[in-house]
Amino acid sequence: MADDASPLRRDPIKSSVGNVAAQRRRRQAVAVGKERRESLVRAKRLCRIGVSGSANGDGDGEGEGDVSPGNDMVVDEEQSVLEAQTSSAVEELKAAITYQGKGALQKRVSALRELRRLLSRSEFPPVEAALEAGAVPILVQCLSFGSPDEQLLEAAWCLTNIAAGKPEETKALLPALPMLIAHIGEKSSLPVAEQCAWALGNVAGEGEELRNILLSQGALLPLARMMLPNKGSTVRTAAWALSNLIKGPDSRAATDLIKIDGVLDAIGRHLKKADEELATEIAWVVVYLSALSNFATNLLVKNDVVQLLVERLATSSSLQLLIPVLRGLGNLVAGGTNTTHTLLLPGSEVTDAVVKVLVKCLKSEHRVLKKEAAWVLSNIAAGSVEHKRLIYSSEALPWLLRLLSSGPFDVRKEVAYVLGNLCVGPTEGDARPFLIQEHLVSLVGGGCLAGFIDLVRSADIEAARVGLQFIELVLRGMPNGEGPKLVEQEDGIEAMERFQFHENEDLRNMANGLVDKYFGEDYGVDELAG
Repeated sequence: MADDASPLRRDPIKSSVGNVAAQRRRRQAVAVGKERRESLVRAKRLCRIGVSGSANGDGDGEGEGDVSPGNDMVVDEEQSVLEAQTSSAVEELKAAITYQGKGALQKRVSALRELRRLLSRSEFPPVEAALEAGAVPILVQCLSFGSPDEQLLEAAWCLTNIAAGKPEETKALLPALPMLIAHIGEKSSLPVAEQCAWALGNVAGEGEELRNILLSQGALLPLARMMLPNKGSTVRTAAWALSNLIKGPDSRAATDLIKIDGVLDAIGRHLKKADEELATEIAWVVVYLSALSNFATNLLVKNDVVQLLVERLATSSSLQLLIPVLRGLGNLVAGGTNTTHTLLLPGSEVTDAVVKVLVKCLKSEHRVLKKEAAWVLSNIAAGSVEHKRLIYSSEALPWLLRLLSSGPFDVRKEVAYVLGNLCVGPTEGDARPFLIQEHLVSLVGGGCLAGFIDLVRSADIEAARVGLQFIELVLRGMPNGEGPKLVEQEDGIEAMERFQFHENEDLRNMANGLVDKYFGEDYGVDELAG
C-alpha cells in the first residue's frame, strides 16, 4: 500500500523555505492520538453512564443515577478498600455464573452490575484488582450468544472500563475481542452494540499493535455500518471508535474504510446535518482519512467535504468541533498540488470562504485554532504563485504579521512557514527557489525580520532552521544590497554566531555559511571608505 500513503509535505531537512513547505499530514496523524489524550477529546473514555440512556434493564430503580459523578463517584475512599471490594465482586460473579437455581439470571446481572459500579466509581478504577481476580475470562463467558441483553450490556460495560486503563490492562482484553466484535453486528440490540463499540474504541485507542489485531479480526466493517444511520449516540460512538481504529500509521485501514458502501455519503450527511457532538466525531474520522490515505483524500475532495468543513468552521463556536474540522481542512488542502489547485481557485466562492474562516481562526482567542489555521495557510502558501498572492492580498496577512511578533511560540513557528513560503516560488527537487521580491520587501517592511531572528535564537531546531532560511532570503533578495544591514540592525549576526559550534550540522553549516558569505572581512568596507 505504499503508493497510497500520503507524502510528507513539510520536509524540514531541505535548505530553503520553499522546499520546506508543508506536507506533514502523516506525521501529525501519528502524533495527534497522543494530543487527544491530553486535550479535549480523549483517545480512551471511561463509561460512567449507560449507553443509549440505559444503565440497567431490570427496572429496579437503579438507573443512570447510580453511576453519575454526583452520586456514586468516590472521591475520598481509600483505593485499597475499593480494590478489596472489586476482588470480592469478581468472586461473587464467579459464584453467580455457576449458580443454576431459581433467579440465576438476576443473580448474574446483580453481580455484574456491582462489578460495573466499582469499575465506574473512581477516576482511576480498580482495574488491576479486577484483572488479578480473573475478571476477563468470566466477563467473556457472560458475553456468550443467547445471553439476555441486560447481561451482555453489563459485561460489555465492565470490559469498556477495563480497556480504559493502563496499556497492559487494555491488552488483557485480547480474549474478549472476538465476542465484542461479534456483538456489534446487526443482530445485536443498539445498546449492546454501542457498549461493545465503546470497549473496542478504547482498545483501538491504546496503540498500533491492538489496532492491527482488531483489524485482523474484522472490526472495521461492522463499526462502519454502525456509523451509517442519521443520528443517535450509537452513531457517535461508532465514529469515535473508527477514528481510533484507523489512526495509523498504516494507511490501509483508512483506505478500506472509505471504500465501504455508504461511508462516504454518511460522512457528508453527518457533517452537513448532524448535531455538534456527532459532527465532532465525524470530523476526527475525516482527519485520519485525509492524513493517511491519498485515495480517501481524493474522494473526500470530490464529494465536497471541503465545503462542508468550511461551513462548520464559519458557523460553530465549539472548540471541540473546530479543532478537528480545521485539522481535516488542512489535510485536504495539503493533499497535493493537484488537490490544492482543484480546491483553491483564486476568486472562486469556495476559496474566498476558506480564507475567510481561516482569518476567523487567526483572530480567535484559542491558541490551538491560531496554530492550526496558520498550518493550513502554510500549505496554501506552499502552492502556486497565484495561491501565494491570494494570501498576500488577503486579510490574513496583517494578522500573520501580528502573530509572528506577539503570538505563543508554537503559533509563531507556524506563521513563519506561511510568511516564508509567500516569498519564494514553487520549486522542483532540490533547486533553489526563486524569490518573489515584492512579497519579501513588503513583509520585511512590515517588521517581520525581528520575529524570524527571534526564532533563530530559540532552542527549537525546526524553528531555528526556518528563521535562518528567511534570513538567507533577506540577505540574498533585498534590493540594493540592503539585506546584510537590515539583519545586522536586528542583531541577526549575533543570533547566527551562536551556531558556530552547534551540534546540529545542518544549522551549523547554514549559519556559518551565511556569516562568512555576507559578513566576512569585506563587510562594511565600502561604507568606511565612503
